[in-house]
Amino acid sequence: MFGFLYYGFIRFMNILNFNEQKAPLSLVFRFMKKVFIQLHLAVLLAGFTAILGRLITLNEGLLVWWRLLIALLVLAVLMIFKKELKSISRKDFLKISGVGAIVVFHWVAFYGSIKYANVSVALVCFSATGFFTALLEPLLLRKKIDFTEVFLGLLVIAGIYIIFDFYPEFKKGILFGIVAAVGSAIFPIFNKELLKQFEPRVLTFYEFLGGLIMLSILLPVYTSVTKPEYYIPTNMDFIWLVILSVLCTVVMYHLQLLALKKISAFTVNLTYNLEPVYGLLMAFVFFNENKLFHSRFYIGLSLIILSILLHSLFLFKERKKASS
Repeated sequence: MFGFLYYGFIRFMNILNFNEQKAPLSLVFRFMKKVFIQLHLAVLLAGFTAILGRLITLNEGLLVWWRLLIALLVLAVLMIFKKELKSISRKDFLKISGVGAIVVFHWVAFYGSIKYANVSVALVCFSATGFFTALLEPLLLRKKIDFTEVFLGLLVIAGIYIIFDFYPEFKKGILFGIVAAVGSAIFPIFNKELLKQFEPRVLTFYEFLGGLIMLSILLPVYTSVTKPEYYIPTNMDFIWLVILSVLCTVVMYHLQLLALKKISAFTVNLTYNLEPVYGLLMAFVFFNENKLFHSRFYIGLSLIILSILLHSLFLFKERKKASS
């Protein structure tokens, strides 16, 4: 099964990857269109992870453990095939493992939010990442606080509070979602520094490896508290886990790298603001979660979407000012 998926993955990447060198202008435009399709497909796959989190019946801790294991195996095969797998020092591995632990912390909390509430609530809470980034990045990197970003983040928090206030049954899921947003904000801050030293795929491999080791150590304690019904995936769980690990982890990451080769990191980050929106639309389509909420949910959601739009506009203006 893994061989079939790997072969399909390589074929898929060859189809998507287009060499525009010496191409006519019309082909260049077609190529750029293809690059943006790659990018939006990566964002769509990122949003789809929440849907798979709902479909997989495993406890959130076990779900992340299996996701890491399968993704690590697929990534190892890919890197060995491309001769990209490199050894690193013990000191570097420990440093990378710390960031891998933050990734695990974020994933477990995110899927916990889905399990204890639903996909929509988890994605709404995920939108608070920008607020926590605006607060934590200046503190960790000793930079000046951007009060515009803090204000936009507060709009998101206000939206979450409205939802929290009128849906107390989602209390535990919302708390997990806020914790996931904190993890999502911290991870790229540290990862940005590591990327100056390591190749992206090598860094990802060792982050996954370190995260898997740390989660394996902590999982017995976590499962003794949460008491999952079972530990081995069902047949359907395994199918969803393979899709989550291969398509929504390895392929998604590769598509993002392809896009980054041709367009700016600014454009990529701006496009990723759409991840919660894509995920919410899929939750409404697949699970009819829109029927669970009344008008107050959409008031809160509107504040969050407004914050995302204003933040995108703000980044666009800053980028334009910097380039002029």
